[in-house]
Amino acid sequence: MTYLKRIVLDVLKPRYPNALEFTSAVASRSPGCRVNLTVSGVDEKTETVALIIEGGDLRYDAITEEITSMGGSVQSIDEVAVESEPDQGGP
Repeated sequence: MTYLKRIVLDVLKPRYPNALEFTSAVASRSPGCRVNLTVSGVDEKTETVALIIEGGDLRYDAITEEITSMGGSVQSIDEVAVESEPDQGGP
């Protein structure tokens, strides 16, 4: 089994909700995670942001569902880090 530990997403989101509300909502979908948001572009109605999400066992589907529910869309997955369980079997 593998665990998603870190993911960097390029997201297009509406100007509202603001960055604090947006990151808080995303974080609520993966308890114990850390979410960083960096705005890379702004226009009249939208913002392009990079989301860096780190945690013990992130749920990608839940994260993208929350982003979509707030009017955002994932443009690309720019970085991923996964970790597998150590092999419990012996020689």
